[in-house]
Amino acid sequence: MIPVLVVGSINLDLVFRTEQLPVLGQTLLGGEFSTHPGGKGANQAAAVGALGGQVEFVGCIGDDPEGCVLAEALQRSRVGTERLQVLQGQRSGTACVIVAEDGANMIVVAPGANTGVAPAQVTAAIGHFRPKVTLCQLEVPMATVLAAAQSDCFILNPAPAQALPSEIFPRCFALTPNETELQGLTGIAPTDQATCATAAHVLLDFGVKNVIVTLGAKGCVWVSDAGSQHFPAFEVPTVDTVAAGDSFNGALAHFLASGRELANAIPLANAVAALSTTKRGAVESMPSLDELRGLAGDLL
Repeated sequence: MIPVLVVGSINLDLVFRTEQLPVLGQTLLGGEFSTHPGGKGANQAAAVGALGGQVEFVGCIGDDPEGCVLAEALQRSRVGTERLQVLQGQRSGTACVIVAEDGANMIVVAPGANTGVAPAQVTAAIGHFRPKVTLCQLEVPMATVLAAAQSDCFILNPAPAQALPSEIFPRCFALTPNETELQGLTGIAPTDQATCATAAHVLLDFGVKNVIVTLGAKGCVWVSDAGSQHFPAFEVPTVDTVAAGDSFNGALAHFLASGRELANAIPLANAVAALSTTKRGAVESMPSLDELRGLAGDLL
């Protein structure tokens, strides 16, 4: 048995830095350009590895030079790649990321090989590794997400926002939408803790056991049948928010797999998310356990 299995995407991020984000039809002269390993699945797996957790990644890369770079990046992050498949004749996933000086970002993804992550690949990995927690997002085919949901303890980060089949909700131990994703799933705009709870209860009625609404700099709200609770964000100097949500989800899976209750795992995940924004990049921005001790050692 392994603690965490992450099913999801892996991309090469092409990052452009600008003073501000462009508006429709605008061309900006940007500043620095760089490339970084990313993708929501890879980021979340790297968050677990950086914290010292044992994690295996299920995904696909192409047989291109970028695929080699991405596989090596996972391995440097202490992520198991036994179930990372190379698809012949396919391009690896690529993302165009624009990051403004205040850390805000815009992202466009060409999924490439990520569309080839198959349900059978996931089912085999769950049977082989018998994970304590399986974490998935929505940058792979929905049939693959449904296969991941057959794990005993399933966390779904419903990003990028899209409609979900009704059968997936009862399989979710935790669903972790941001404000936009929560509104898309429920039709209710969350503006405060009360409206977050109102919207989250729609998802509880669908069968979800726990809804954790991530609110960026405002922290997050946890809603279950027992009630709702707000967890404030940690104040840090923000450089790049690209992988903040992914670091939160990876950390949440790690601490739950380590045996912690949600009431303790959530604020720790908040701290990990905050630390990730103090560095540039995605996979490379994931904080270590020592860094977490420096910010939130009283919670460990």
